[in-house]
Amino acid sequence: MSPGLVALCLLLMQTGVSGFDIELDSEFIKDFVSSFLFSKATNQKHEDITQRAILNTTLQACRALALAGGKDFSFPPQPFTAESVAAACQASKSSKRFHQTIKLIQRKNRLVDSSHASDPEYHFDNEKFAEGRRVITEGLAIVKASNKEMNFEAAREKLGEISHPLQDFYSHSNWVEMENTLPNTNLIRSGTSIGNIAALSRATCRNCDGDDCTNNILEDILLEKILTSGYFSLSKSKPDGKCSHGGFFDRSKKVEPKGGINKDKMKSEHGHLHMAAANMAVAATSELLEDIRGAAGDKTFLQMMGISSKALCFVIDTTGSMSDDIATVRTVTSSLINSKVGTEDEPSVYILVPFSDPGFGPLMRTTDPNIFKNAINSLSAAGGGDAPELSLSGLQLALTGAPPNSEIFLFTDAAAKDSHLKSTVTALIERTKTVVNFMITGGLGFRRRRQIGDNQQQQQQSRLATSDAQLYRDLAQTSGGQSIEVTKSELPEAVSIVTESSSSSLVTLLQAARSPGKAENFTFTVDESVKNLTVYITGSSVTFTLISPSGVSQQSTDTTGALITASQTVGNFKNLKLKTEVGLWEVKMVSTNPYTLKVVGESSIDFLFDFLEASRGPFGGLEVIDNRPRAGVNGSLLLTVTGSTSATVTEVILVESSGSGNVNGSVRAVGGGDFLVQFNRVPSEEFVVLVKGQNSDGSSRSSGTFQRQSSSSIQASTVTVTVADTNRVLAPGETFSVPFSVETSGAGGTFTIRATNDRGFTSTFPSSLVLDTGGSANGTVNLTAPVTTTSGTDVTLTIEAESPGGADTNYLVMRLTVLKTVTDFTEPLCELLSLQSNCTEDCSLSSWKLSVQVTDGANGTGIDRVSLRQGNGTMNTSLAAGNENVTLVSYTASCCSPDVELLVVDGVGNVGSCSYSVRQTPTNSSQTPTNSSQAPPQTPTAAPVGSLSTKAVQSFLLCLGITILGLNLPFEMGIN
Repeated sequence: MSPGLVALCLLLMQTGVSGFDIELDSEFIKDFVSSFLFSKATNQKHEDITQRAILNTTLQACRALALAGGKDFSFPPQPFTAESVAAACQASKSSKRFHQTIKLIQRKNRLVDSSHASDPEYHFDNEKFAEGRRVITEGLAIVKASNKEMNFEAAREKLGEISHPLQDFYSHSNWVEMENTLPNTNLIRSGTSIGNIAALSRATCRNCDGDDCTNNILEDILLEKILTSGYFSLSKSKPDGKCSHGGFFDRSKKVEPKGGINKDKMKSEHGHLHMAAANMAVAATSELLEDIRGAAGDKTFLQMMGISSKALCFVIDTTGSMSDDIATVRTVTSSLINSKVGTEDEPSVYILVPFSDPGFGPLMRTTDPNIFKNAINSLSAAGGGDAPELSLSGLQLALTGAPPNSEIFLFTDAAAKDSHLKSTVTALIERTKTVVNFMITGGLGFRRRRQIGDNQQQQQQSRLATSDAQLYRDLAQTSGGQSIEVTKSELPEAVSIVTESSSSSLVTLLQAARSPGKAENFTFTVDESVKNLTVYITGSSVTFTLISPSGVSQQSTDTTGALITASQTVGNFKNLKLKTEVGLWEVKMVSTNPYTLKVVGESSIDFLFDFLEASRGPFGGLEVIDNRPRAGVNGSLLLTVTGSTSATVTEVILVESSGSGNVNGSVRAVGGGDFLVQFNRVPSEEFVVLVKGQNSDGSSRSSGTFQRQSSSSIQASTVTVTVADTNRVLAPGETFSVPFSVETSGAGGTFTIRATNDRGFTSTFPSSLVLDTGGSANGTVNLTAPVTTTSGTDVTLTIEAESPGGADTNYLVMRLTVLKTVTDFTEPLCELLSLQSNCTEDCSLSSWKLSVQVTDGANGTGIDRVSLRQGNGTMNTSLAAGNENVTLVSYTASCCSPDVELLVVDGVGNVGSCSYSVRQTPTNSSQTPTNSSQAPPQTPTAAPVGSLSTKAVQSFLLCLGITILGLNLPFEMGIN
C-alpha cells in the first residue's frame, strides 16, 4: 500500500465515512501519519485503547452536531488529548469533566482483571465465547437503558466493564491469526453467530518450538476458520490438545501443547501480532461506542462522555413560610438561564428536588431550560406544622442524581428533621466531590412555632437552633460550600453566589475553616490563567487584611481601595472581587468566632485525584478506592492535571482542616498528565488536598507557578467497608442481595450498621456487627425494587459502619441499575413507500421527497426515535393510523442535498440506519442539455436498513483492513 493510501485510511479512522468533504493539505496528512504511526512505539494497556476509541468517537459526535447546526468543524492535531478534543468540541471548560469520565471508564475496565480474575468469560479465555458475548450484550443493554434515563454515571461504569472483554477477545482468541481484517461485530449483537467455535474435543494447538510460538495454532484450525482461545489456569490443567493463554501467571502453558497464544504484550507468545490486535481492539471499541451513540443520540452521548457544562441543581423547601424564598429562586433562575443560554456556561442539565414534611422529591432532571423554569414556577409553598423538614432526604436525592463535581444550592428556613442522615450525606459529598451551599433564612428553629411563655423552654429552643445551624455549617464545610444565613429580605442579594458559581471553569485556590476562630495568616498563589479572582468569607465579627504580590495592602474596614474592586456583605456572608494580580497573595484573618475563607477564580487548569490501596486481586498492584483512605498509615493517590498538557506537579500536601499540621507527599510523574503521590502518613484529622506546580505556558517562572486545592474535605478512617463484586443489576419486583464486609485496624466492639438508598426501596440489613480488635465481620443488605420501577433507573446504596461510641465511620457507595429482561435484539426495519423527484441540473430550483415506513417487528419494543444522521432536508414522523407499531417518515430536501440517512432506534436501544439517494444519471459531456427542462431523468436509490456502528467502522476498515496486520500500533491488553 502506498504511503498516500495509508494516510487516507488513517484519516478515515478519525473523520468517519463522511470525511471526504474535509479540505486537506499535504502537511496535515504528513503530520497525521507520522504521529499515528510512531507515537505509540511501546506496549499499550487497556486504558490506552479505551481512551483512543473515546476520543475518536467523541470527535465524530461533535462534528456531526456542528455540521447539523451549519457550523464548521476542525479536527485537532495528533495525538488527540482530552483537552484538544474538548476544545474542538467548543467545550474547553468541560475538559475536567471529560478527563474524569475517561478515568472512570478506564478504571472500571482495569478492575475487571482483579474483580473477575477467575471468570474466563470476562476475558474470552477457555473458549468461553457465548458466555463472553453475553457479558457484553447484557452490559450494553444496561448502558443504553441508563442513558435513556440520564443516569450517566451508571452507564459509564458499565461501559468500562464491558469494554474489557471486548478488547480481550482480539488478544486472547485466534481472530487475528485467522487474518480477519474487521472486528467481530456480532460480539455486541445477541442472537447472532460469533463464528465456528472449536468443539471441546477438538485439538487447536501444538507445542511451541522452544520460545517460538508463532506457528503453534494448528493449520486446519486456521484454514477452516475455527474460533479458539487460550486456556488460563493457576494450576497445571486444561483440556487435551487445547491452546494455553500463556504469560507469567498461566501455569497451564507448562502442559502439552506447551506455550500460549496471547497478544497482550509485544513480548507475549504471539507478540508478533500485538499491534494487529491493538488496531482491531480500537476499531471494536469504537464500534461499541458508535452503537451507544446511535441509541442515545449525539447530545446525550456527549453528556455521557462529560462534554458538558456544570449542572444547575436546586433543593428547595416548599413548606408554608417559603413563599418569598421560592419567588426569589424563580427570579434568579430566570435571570441566570437567560444569561447563560447559548454560551459555554449554559448548564448541561437542570435538577430540582423539592422537600417538605413528610415528603420529599421526586427529582426532576431535564436538559430543557424552559421545562426547568416551568418546574420552578409551579412550586408553591404550603403545609408544614412543626419546624423541622426533610432537608437531608432531599439533599441525598440530589447528591445521587447530580453529576459528580456538581454544585448544589439548598434553600430552607428550617432545621433538618432527618439529621440521622448526616453521615450518609457526608459520605455522598466525599464520594461525588460535590459542593453544597445552604441558603438559610428566617432564623433556624423558630418558624411556625407557638408563642412560648416559659423562659426556660425558650432558652432550650435557642440552644437547639444553634445545633441545627451547625449541622448545615458542617456539611457546607465538608463539601467546600457556604452556609449563608440571611433574612428573607436579604436573600435576593445573597443568591448572587449562584450566578458566580455557575461558571464551568471555577477552581479553588485556597479554602480554610476555623472553629473556634483565631488569628491566622493564609497565602495563595495566582497564576496567569486565573481570571475573576473572588474571596468568600462567612462568619460574624471577622476582620482581615489583604496583601497583594506587589506589597499593596487593604483592610477589611476600607470599602474602597487598590485591591478590592467590588464587595458585598449580607448576613454572615462577604463576597469580595479582587484585582487579579499574578503572584503570592496573603490574607491575615482575625476573629474569635468561627469563620470560613475561600478563594476561587476562573481557570482551565485544575486537577482530579483518587486515593489508592493495594489490590485485593491475585495480581497485586494498586487500585482506586471508593471510600475513605486508611488513617494513620502510609498512603498513595493518583493525581491528574487537567486543562494543560504542559503542567508539572511539584508539591502535593495533605492540609489538616483544623490547621494543626500538613503531610507532604513524594511526587512522581507516570505519564499522560498523571502523577503518583505517596505519603508516609494519612492524617486522622479531616484534611484537604493542596497541589502546587509549574505550567510552562507561563512567560516566567513566577507566572508559571500555580496552586489548586480540593473543594471537598476528606476524612480518613481505621474502618473499611467492602463488597464482593456482583452483577449490580436488579430486576423489578425481585429481592437483590448485597453481601458486605466490615474490617477494622483498631479496637473491636459492636459496630453500628446503616444502609440507605436514594429511591426509598424496601431493604433489610443487620443493625450492628461485632468485630474483634483488628478483625472483620460480614453482613448482607437485601434490596427490593418495586415491580413498577422503570428500566434504566439507578439506585445508590450507601452502607455505613460506625465504631463503638461513634468516633470513627466509613462507608461504601454502590450504584445499582434496575433493568427489565431484554428480549428484543432485532434492529428496526425500513420499508420504502415512495421516492419522487423533479431534480434538474440546476439543483437549487428542484427538490425531492421520500416516504418510508419504519417498524420494529411483531415482538419488538416499538420505535423510540427516528432522526437524521445525514441530510439537510425536513423530516416529519407520525404513527400509522390504527397501528401504533408503525411509524411513517416523510422527508423533503433540495436536490442539492441528494442523500439522506435515517437513524432508527427502538425501545431498548437497538439501532439501525437506512440510506436513500436521488442522483442524476451520468451523461456524455458533449450531449449536455441546453436548458434544465432537457435534463435527463433521475435515478433514485435506496440502501436497506443496517447496523449504524457496523457500517461506520467497516467503511474505514475496508481500506485500513488491508494493512491492519502491519501497522506498528502496539498495545498491552492485560494479564488475563
